[in-house]
Parts: sequence; C-alpha cells; structure tokens
Amino acid sequence: MLIFGSDWLVKGASALAKTYKVPDIVIGLTIVSFGTSMPELLVSLLAAQSGATDIAVGNVLGSNIANVLLILGIAAIIYPLRVKRKTTWIEIPISLMAAVLLGLLAHFGFESLPGQAKIGRGDGIILLIAFAGFMWYIFDLVKKGKDAPFEEHFETMAGWKCTLYIIVGIGVMGWGGKISVDAAILLARGWGVSEALIGLTIVAVGTSLPELATSAVAAWKKETDIAVGNVVGSNIFNILWILGVSSAIKPLPFRSEIKFDFAVTIGSSLILFLFMFVGKRHELGRWKGILFILLYAIYVVYLINRG
Repeated sequence: MLIFGSDWLVKGASALAKTYKVPDIVIGLTIVSFGTSMPELLVSLLAAQSGATDIAVGNVLGSNIANVLLILGIAAIIYPLRVKRKTTWIEIPISLMAAVLLGLLAHFGFESLPGQAKIGRGDGIILLIAFAGFMWYIFDLVKKGKDAPFEEHFETMAGWKCTLYIIVGIGVMGWGGKISVDAAILLARGWGVSEALIGLTIVAVGTSLPELATSAVAAWKKETDIAVGNVVGSNIFNILWILGVSSAIKPLPFRSEIKFDFAVTIGSSLILFLFMFVGKRHELGRWKGILFILLYAIYVVYLINRG
C-alpha cells in the first residue's frame, strides 16, 4: 500500500505539473523525490503521533543502513557500480555529513538532557535548514548545466484523473502507514522485543523497497549512476527531510541503546566513501557488494541479540 500509494501520488502530481508546463527535470527533483520519500515520512509521523518514537527514529536509521549495506550490496553484485567523481567527492560526503549532524543533534542538541536522548523541534529546524541548502545545491547544478540527473519524460492526463491519483495515493499511503505502525507495535509486544528492533529491521527494509527495486533494476540495465545516486539521495532525504519534518512537528525521544545505531549509520556512509578508494577507484565491485551484505547480516544478528 505504501509503495503503490507513493507511485500513484507521483504519477498524479507529475502529470498535473506537466499540464502547467513544469520542466521534467524540475518534476524529477521535486515531486518524484518527495513522493518516493512519503512512505518513510508517513510511517515516522504516524509512529511519533502514536508515541512509538523508537520506530520513527529506527525507521530512518535502519533505512539508511539498509540502503548502503543491503541495497548497494545487491546492486553491486548484479553489476559493478561505477561512481561519478562528483558523487564521490560531493554527494557521498554530504550524506556522511548529514548523518554526523544528526548524531550530534540527537546527543548534544537543543532539547538533549543528561541521560536523555532526543531529537527536538530546534534540531528538526536545523535539519530542515540543511535540507534547504542541499536542494539549493541540486538546483544550482541543474541551472549551471554541470550535471543533469536522470530525466524521465512525464505525460499529461486529464485534471480529474490527476486529482484522483493524488487523493487515492495519499489515502492509500496513509492507511498503509497506519497498518505498518500498528503492526510493528503489535509485533514488538507479541515477540517481547523492543520497538527499536522492529523499526530498524522490518519497517526500515519495508519502506526501502522502492529504493531496492530502483537500484537493482538500474544495475541490471547497467545505469550505475542511477543505482548509486538513488541511494545517496534517499539517505540525505531521510535524515534532513523526514527526521527534520517529524521532529519539528513532534520531538522524538529515543532509547539510549539506539545510540549505537546512529554510529552504524555514520559508519556505513563512511565505509561507502572509503571504498571509493579501495581497489578499483570510484567503483563498487562485486567483492565490495558481498562484503556490504555480510556487514548488514552481522548488524541484523547483533540487533536480534540486543533484542
């Protein structure tokens, strides 16, 4: 429901924008990027409103870890991923800096108290300001013509059909998000495990399925820029946009045990950057993909044991 709802929302909103002569590249950078992030955003918002803030935070951290170690691992095994120099030196470091910023705000931010970890409203506003800076960077690249992200060609459709797609897409995603959060809470209680474990694993991988599909198909088609750019962009959106909006609306306290997962989030981005210079430069080969998946398996086993 989250995946199909997101797809319908993007189709409807993209077609509506196309009707008003909005360029395809702008649609791709705004409507498509925001629309594909809606599952994570809705799950985090609904979890926060339900008081399950461990699921809200764990969903984002777990998605980012899975994006790098699991999704890029699978994509690299399908076909070695050649990475652009700009992605290596600018975009991957931005995703790493976003993870470091989140870790600092979560532990030393405006609303952090001794013995209590929280991402507060002030922290959320800082994340959103950083996100605005990232979007300015992307549009500046496009404006200067230095880089043209993958450009889809969006079709127009009747106004009533656009509206229907948008309304149904949002409704289905909202319903799917509520089911996901409620089921995650029930699983945690039924299995006698922490909500953080469910958020970091089942919920995180579930909301990352669109990224998995996109990167795997892109690797199969040997469109390696899309496979890597999709993951790096998603990780930046997850931290700066999704946690920024969620915490600005409602502060997100979390259990101290999740501090380790902040470190893993930073570590996975750092490993991705360092691997650009190990072996064949600016490439994620198959052996690196296998290592990524092994690291993810070790991390999941650790989570289960921590439970």
